[in-house]
Amino acid sequence: MNLELIERLKEAGVQPSAQRLAVAEFVLETEQHPSADQVLEQVQNALPMLSRATVYNTLHLFVEKGLLRQLVISEGRVVFDPRLEPHHHFIDDETGDIEDVPWSAVKVGDVTGLKGYEVREYMVVMRGTKVKKRR
Repeated sequence: MNLELIERLKEAGVQPSAQRLAVAEFVLETEQHPSADQVLEQVQNALPMLSRATVYNTLHLFVEKGLLRQLVISEGRVVFDPRLEPHHHFIDDETGDIEDVPWSAVKVGDVTGLKGYEVREYMVVMRGTKVKKRR
């Protein structure tokens, strides 16, 4: 039993049930950006009786409580990101893989110049292919 994770959930105001803990153990610890279906598939290995609705509800609760970020990568493609600190994303056109890009690696102009908008957060989503390293 992951006591640190239980405490983290409690601090966020989430009652740590067995189902929520199973979802948290995967989605809050992964380096991936899984979809809800990928979370369901992973977690059902440990809890075969876990329902799709429970996973979806748990993911949305984690987003609401600030434990997870929900990213709409493209129409119909929603993934979850456990990294809460500012960073950008690169999506590989060939594989669909999503990689984190350090905030400092991309220079973005000052968004305070956007008149009529209150910007809460922003990130850059880049798409392309990874260049193969030559030997």
